[in-house]
Amino acid sequence: MNIRNAKESLSGERGDAAPYSVVENVLEKRLEDVVTILNPDNNDKSRIYEDILCMVEGILIRIAMRRSNYIKSAAAAFLGINRNTLHSKMEKLGITIDKR
Repeated sequence: MNIRNAKESLSGERGDAAPYSVVENVLEKRLEDVVTILNPDNNDKSRIYEDILCMVEGILIRIAMRRSNYIKSAAAAFLGINRNTLHSKMEKLGITIDKR
């Protein structure tokens, strides 16, 4: 999904990107704090991009699994990815199914 489709998806209408902008602003403020915590000196070459993407991906997968009652095919559909891709990402990120 590209940015325009994401905006349309969040707003429900073409051209009305207000909800998308609100979410984007909230995420930017929170990520600014995360970046400061993970790389406070800003001098060394870091893996901040990769680290944050892995964190976000893991969080989205855990949310999808909870919302789908821990059914991988339903979680994959929720995320818009293939079930095998979800399984691979879970293995790569060390995510196990822990039904609480």
